[in-house]
Parts: sequence; structure tokens; C-alpha cells
Amino acid sequence: MELSYHGHSIIQLENDGSKMIVDPFINGNELTDLKVEDVKVDYIVLTHGHNDHVGDTVEIAKANDATVVAPVELADYLSGQGVEAMGMNIGGKNSFEFGTVKYVHAFHSSSFTEEDGNAIYTGMPTGIIIEAGGKKIYHLGDTGIFGDMKLITELNGPFDVAFVPIGDHFTMGIDDASYAVNEFIKPDVTVPVHYNTFSPIKQDAQAFADKVEGDCQTLEAGQTVKFKA
Repeated sequence: MELSYHGHSIIQLENDGSKMIVDPFINGNELTDLKVEDVKVDYIVLTHGHNDHVGDTVEIAKANDATVVAPVELADYLSGQGVEAMGMNIGGKNSFEFGTVKYVHAFHSSSFTEEDGNAIYTGMPTGIIIEAGGKKIYHLGDTGIFGDMKLITELNGPFDVAFVPIGDHFTMGIDDASYAVNEFIKPDVTVPVHYNTFSPIKQDAQAFADKVEGDCQTLEAGQTVKFKA
């Protein structure tokens, strides 16, 4: 199983010959190493409907005949754009070729803004828990800190990797994110995400790593997670 980070909140996973990508915001993302036309996946998993997470989902899904997995309202909207989409909701878990996906809650908002400025309600924002290749991965999505991160971990962990937003302004900043990691989630490996893409979310990832107890990997786009032995 290979797990890699690609800027903003994008992660890719390959397991048992099946490939998936989370939140493929590529065009307009200067920090990613990916090009839309080069992405080859079987599944696209979305945490919520904001444009910097839905990103290039429709183009990638159509080019790859890929299934989109998303919160149900967002899945319904994307189905209307001509892609195959499976709607899920918070608390639900499903199996796929690469592994399993479970949706858990996040504290944020969720809508997709069309080119004409029309905002489409896309359901509740979420975090996702992925189990693949004997590993448990918690992608927090976009969120502020909340105490039930501890409960999520008690019910679904321990986690081998947690992808944690640190950008502040729209999500947790460094102080809240490091507290969440140290007190609630306690993963084997922490990877900061959702920072430096836009001016309001400029952050020093090393300052976050210095506050985290345990292994924190500040990955460049295209780098793979190194699991602890």
C-alpha cells in the first residue's frame, strides 16, 4: 500500500491494484505536483463541497470512469454533472476495492460555488477514515477543533496516520491542531495539510511539527508517507 500527499488537502492511495484520490483540487493549486490529465484513479473521495476540495473531480471522474464517493447531497449534485457518484453520510462505512471509507463529522461548512456565483448546498462537512493495507488513516477534512475527535479515535483508532489542517482562518490553526493531535487523536504519524495554498492560510509547518508529540512529517507535494515500523 502506498500513501502520498499532493498539496493542499490532496492525498492519493494505491492498494491491491486499486487507486483513489481525496479532494483533487489541482487546477488553481500552485502547490500540487499533479496535472489533471495525468491522474489515473478508480475512485475519488470527497470530504465536503467547497471548490478547493471538489476541485477537478468531474473532469477526472469522466476521464477515468471513476466512482465519486461523497456526502449524499454533494454526490447527488455531481451525479447531475454526469459522473457516477455514491452518496454516503456521517457514521456510514462502505467497502471498496482499495479498502473501506467511513465518514465522521467535522465542524466547518459545505457548499459548491458554480461559475455564475450560484452556491449549491452540499450537505454536512466531514472527515474520513480509510482502512487499507492493514493501516488506518484519518483525514480530518476542513474542521475546527472539537472534543469528539477523542471519541472518533476511541471508536475507530488507533490511527497510523492523521492528515490534519493547520492553515487557520478557515480551519484549525497550529495551536488548536497540535492540541487535537496530542490530546485527542495521538496518531503514529501526523501530516499537516490545508496550509500555504492561499495568503490567508500561510503557516509555518515546522512550527506545527515542533508542537506535535511524536512523528510529524511535513511532506512536499508528491512525497509518500513513511509508516512507523
